[in-house]
Amino acid sequence: MGCLPLPILFVLGVLIGHAVAGTNGALWGAGIGLVVGLVLGGLLVMMLRRGR
Repeated sequence: MGCLPLPILFVLGVLIGHAVAGTNGALWGAGIGLVVGLVLGGLLVMMLRRGR
């Protein structure tokens, strides 16, 4: 559950980046989606651990 945002945002970043700027945009979108997914996944895990 904690890593679910990672693949979703990665693929979403690739698709949006490709639509905006082609192949270069897909690469940038993938990188941005990966970073955002890692941050959100980490925040989710922190929130779940803090609740206990």
